Amino acid sequence: MNNLKLKPLVWALALLCPLAAANDAQTSQVKKEPWQLAEETEVWQPVPPVVTAEEGVAPSDAQVLFDGKSLDQWQSVDGGEAKWEINNGALVVKPQTGDIRTKESYCDAQVHLEWMAPTKIHGADGKELLSQARNNSGLFLQERYEIQILDSYENKTYPNGQAGSVYKQSIPLANASRKPGVWQTYDIIFRAPRFDVDKNLETPGYVTVLHNGVVIQNHTEILGKTEWIGAPSYEAHGCAPLRLQDHGNPVSFRNIWIRKL
Repeated sequence: MNNLKLKPLVWALALLCPLAAANDAQTSQVKKEPWQLAEETEVWQPVPPVVTAEEGVAPSDAQVLFDGKSLDQWQSVDGGEAKWEINNGALVVKPQTGDIRTKESYCDAQVHLEWMAPTKIHGADGKELLSQARNNSGLFLQERYEIQILDSYENKTYPNGQAGSVYKQSIPLANASRKPGVWQTYDIIFRAPRFDVDKNLETPGYVTVLHNGVVIQNHTEILGKTEWIGAPSYEAHGCAPLRLQDHGNPVSFRNIWIRKL
C-alpha cells in the first residue's frame, strides 16, 4: 500500500487519541458521592455465623466440658474413668488419683473455666501452706503447656509460678487473684504451635489469658513444653486434649467450656 494512502488514517488516529485521553481524564475526575466512596471498601462475604452468648452461659457453638453434673467428657490420664469428685455442682480434685484429661483433642481454641482454691491454707501440722504448696493445680493446653492455678492471694512465690503464669516461662502482667473460697475465672485464647512435615517448629504457640477479667498474658509466646526442671523445648505433635492437674490439693472447678477456633 502506498504510504500516501496511509497518511489520512494516521492523521485521523492522531486526532482521536487526544480526544480519548480527554474523555478518560474527565471520567476519572467525576466527583463521587460519599456513599459511593464508602461502598468501595465494603466487604459482604463471608458472613460470620450467629453465636448467642448470654451472661453466665456457654456460647451456643461451645462444647461444654463440665456442666456440674457429669464427667462424661473426661477420663483419667492413666486410662479409665476420671476419679475426681462432683460436689454441689463443682468438680473437685481428689488428691492422689491423678490428672484428668478430655476425651477429645483440640488445636486452636477459646477456653473458659472457673476455679476456686479451698479456704484451708494450713496443713495437718497447723503451719500455713506457703508458695507452691498453697492449693496448687493447673490447666494444660494440649497436655503440654500449663497455665498455673494457685492460691496467689497474699501468697509469695516465684512470679513465673504464680496463678496465671505460663508455668516456669512467663510472669503474669498482674496478680488478679481473689481470696480463697471465692470463685475465679480464666478466659484463654490459645493458638497452637505449627510443625512442618519434618517435625520442625514452624511457629510457636501463643496464649492470651484473662484472670477475673484482667489481661495477664497478652499474646504471650509459649517457649515449649512446661518443665518443672530445665528449659522448655518443643516436640512435634498434633491436636491434643486439655488436662487438669492433680497436685495433691482439693481445688474446685465449674463451668468449663471450649470453642474450636
